[in-house]
Amino acid sequence: MTSGAAAPPVGGSGKPAPALRTLLRGVVDYAGLFPPAAHDMATAVAEYADYRNGPDAWALGRFVLPAARLAEFHERSQARLPREGARSWALSALVAGSDIEEDLERIERFNASHSDAREGAVLVDTVELKTHSVREIENAAERLDRRFDTFMEIPAAEDPVHLVDAISRTKAKAKIRTGGVTPDAFPSSAQIVRFIERCLDRNVAFKATAGLHHPWRAEHRLTYAADAPSGTMFGFLNMLLCVAVLCARRGEAEAIALLEERNPGAVRFDDQGSHWRPTVARAATGDVNLPMTALELARESMASFGSCSFSEPLADLRSIGLL
Repeated sequence: MTSGAAAPPVGGSGKPAPALRTLLRGVVDYAGLFPPAAHDMATAVAEYADYRNGPDAWALGRFVLPAARLAEFHERSQARLPREGARSWALSALVAGSDIEEDLERIERFNASHSDAREGAVLVDTVELKTHSVREIENAAERLDRRFDTFMEIPAAEDPVHLVDAISRTKAKAKIRTGGVTPDAFPSSAQIVRFIERCLDRNVAFKATAGLHHPWRAEHRLTYAADAPSGTMFGFLNMLLCVAVLCARRGEAEAIALLEERNPGAVRFDDQGSHWRPTVARAATGDVNLPMTALELARESMASFGSCSFSEPLADLRSIGLL
């Protein structure tokens, strides 16, 4: 197929197209404590509270923090927390692989102190940790399985097949790091697609984190500093649609091509699904129509992505007419 002008994106009225809402509902885990934003606790809590009460709350997921900072969160959040169980905040706590038991004790004390919603409706229901070997995955699973929704971050530079196999034998999900604050922190497109394929083949859900606070692949400064180096970031829509392509069994080459798509106008969303007209001509790739079923499967597979900003992803979507 030859490249050409794509149909304009659906949206721009503040109401996302049904297909876009399917992809983005509750997908952004707010990680404002982490670089490059690196907010202090009071600022991050205040921002999250405002987002939960704002018009884009439908896209907001959990508040992410280290388990070691739960006491600080408790202190800084009291004036902001809801007092009704139905409006409870959900937290994802990062635990240290070397101190799992200590971090679990912190989490249990925190949850116990908020068992009465009138004391502040909030719950740590998810934990995340880094694992590098099958043994580390198995050891973590012994302590965490069935207690929390668990995401195990694994390296993706080499084929992670044995690590994903190990995760598949637990109740946990996987996690991939898709960027960072230096150019060498970004995996290749092929490495990301291989990770996704391994997860899909073994029915392992996953989340992604780092470098995903823009919708489309592009060059951006890697931190908010004026003199920060620039790098090519993956977009969160690239990621989600790449997963949908693989769920639809369209193949690895097409998945990589979508992961590397840079033109916001190449994809539109409506009430039937998403429609991609690749910007660069590819011999085996014509227009790609992904039905709602493929998008729903993609969201079941990619549970969320972590971002140090929530306002930036939504502002970018508005700037290209998708909201």
